[in-house]
Amino acid sequence: MKRNIAIVWGGYSSEKVVSEKSAAGIYSFMDKERYHIWKVRIDREGWMAEHQGTLLPVDKNDFSITTSEGVVRFNYAYITIHGTPGEDGTLQGYFDMIGIPYSGCGLLPSALTFNKFACNHFLKSFNIEVPGSILLRREEPFSKEQILSSLGMPLFVKPNVGGSSFATTKVKEESALERAIAEAFTEAAEVVVEQFVAGREVTCGCYSSHKGFTMLPLTEVVTHNEFFDYNAKYNGQVEEITPAPIPEAMTQSVQQTTARIYHLLGARGIIRADYILDGERPVLLEVNTTPGMTPTSFIPQQAAAAGISMTNIFTELIESAFTTH
Repeated sequence: MKRNIAIVWGGYSSEKVVSEKSAAGIYSFMDKERYHIWKVRIDREGWMAEHQGTLLPVDKNDFSITTSEGVVRFNYAYITIHGTPGEDGTLQGYFDMIGIPYSGCGLLPSALTFNKFACNHFLKSFNIEVPGSILLRREEPFSKEQILSSLGMPLFVKPNVGGSSFATTKVKEESALERAIAEAFTEAAEVVVEQFVAGREVTCGCYSSHKGFTMLPLTEVVTHNEFFDYNAKYNGQVEEITPAPIPEAMTQSVQQTTARIYHLLGARGIIRADYILDGERPVLLEVNTTPGMTPTSFIPQQAAAAGISMTNIFTELIESAFTTH
């Protein structure tokens, strides 16, 4: 019997467009001889599964659909919602409650990593290097002078939850700070103002399964934009070099730090950690537990450089859910 696999995409944030691309990428990678694969969209309009060119409602009681051939119960959910409710622990809790295995981290690591400020401060307590930052909440007053004296210039302003660089600004002049904060508040109720760290940007992926822990090669991110923004990420305004052309000792340092972060968080499945190399120090920018999965995303690039097929990775991750460790 083939397992029924749901690729869950959509979400409630601006990142829905990215999620749709990731779902298409994952669908292209998954083994269609081995599994029945369905794309399930969860958004403000409802929960719908694509089936033979039509959309069918998903029964939230047991995450099933009813087709002309009968009821289809999903055996596994691959979550590729970037943002809420798929990256923040909400769907993870739902699947835990109804007993359906799913990809990636559980509820607590998902919720923690989704909150950039909380995650970085948690990891800082274990001596992981992170940039200095200040958390702002909507409706609460903030002191521009305190921000500037604590963090200096330039600095980054970004929503505390969310990704894909939506509403993220590199602030180089004091006069632009309040406007950048106001823009970030259009995406989230909390905003992080973060110290700028100069250096080369690299990203490192890894994953675990019943076959063990696999570290992927690093990618260096070179953009001529002010930073690795939305256009750099999705509109080609960037150079991504895999494996990263950096010294072997630095590569190992970043990989060891990423493996340590993975275990400190109690992560599962695939994660990606982004860094700035400040001289010999890897400074963690953020941890991504639902990394992009378009054919040109970092994880597929890194897997290709390592000679690992994405189809095999997905099969390994799915089968892990049904294997006694």
